[in-house]
Amino acid sequence: MDNLFSHASPADGASDPVDDLDAVVHTVVVPGAVSKAFIGFTEHTHLWWPLGEQSVFGAGSYVEFEENLVLETADDGRTAVWGSIDDWQPPLSFHASWHPGTTALWSTEVRVAFRAVEGGTEVRVVHDGWEGAEDPALAREQYDAGWPVVLARFVRFMGGRVG
Repeated sequence: MDNLFSHASPADGASDPVDDLDAVVHTVVVPGAVSKAFIGFTEHTHLWWPLGEQSVFGAGSYVEFEENLVLETADDGRTAVWGSIDDWQPPLSFHASWHPGTTALWSTEVRVAFRAVEGGTEVRVVHDGWEGAEDPALAREQYDAGWPVVLARFVRFMGGRVG
């Protein structure tokens, strides 16, 4: 008889392809103190996030961290929740379920950590939880390509140089 539980491992021991998808990890260094970098990332997101390329509503919208949400508001007032923050540790890190452009049902996980290093603050984005995405492999591929664009804009906003 076949196993009735959908989450049971296959009988042949094959791994789930989603389990083989590594976290996307990108790190940049920005000038200034950890607290300044955290505030720049979370309180001034609307000034540096590349909304023309990386958003639900496109250029002209506004993104902000509001209470426990990351929220984008279109110029016509429509809103899209990008994620729900479930761990907020200013100025060191935050963790959020991440689902811009879709529902929380299809969420992944993002942790952004800030730490002092020589020359400023290291900002490290770890994005995983691909099993939560509608198309895990595609989501991972798109975020692996997208986070460097986002972080380069943040580096420039904070007065750093993008190499």
